[in-house]
Amino acid sequence: MPSIRETRRMPYSAEQMFDLVADVGNYPQFLPWVIATRVTTNSDTRMVADMVVGFKAIREKFTSAVTKDRPSSIRVQYVDGPLRDLDNRWHFRPIDPRTCEIDFCVDFKFKSRIFEALAGQYLDRAFRKMVAAFEARAAELYGQPEAAASG
Repeated sequence: MPSIRETRRMPYSAEQMFDLVADVGNYPQFLPWVIATRVTTNSDTRMVADMVVGFKAIREKFTSAVTKDRPSSIRVQYVDGPLRDLDNRWHFRPIDPRTCEIDFCVDFKFKSRIFEALAGQYLDRAFRKMVAAFEARAAELYGQPEAAASG
């Protein structure tokens, strides 16, 4: 099962980063390959959302259940779609009021061996592109890191 894990220090609060990651409805505005999202249920602690992802002619829809524990963690669990399994966890650890450490982990398995092979080839590059998109979105919403650190 492909797996990715990344720990990164961010010049934003744990609350800010939690809010950014929990804002699934706006993912199509900044995440590559996310074409559309539809949040079907949302509360302070739980969300169910559909996401359409695509690359070139390939389009896939999947449904996830999201458990939210503001501001410390978000867990995404697979419900339905082209995958066999998906488990995605975000942990937000405050360093100080303006800085946090994010621990991101995702494990997934495709139903199709073809998708599994394709994902394996592009996984690292795709992951780096998505991390950069979250960082750019944080800077857009909360200011550039220098401004966040001094302001």
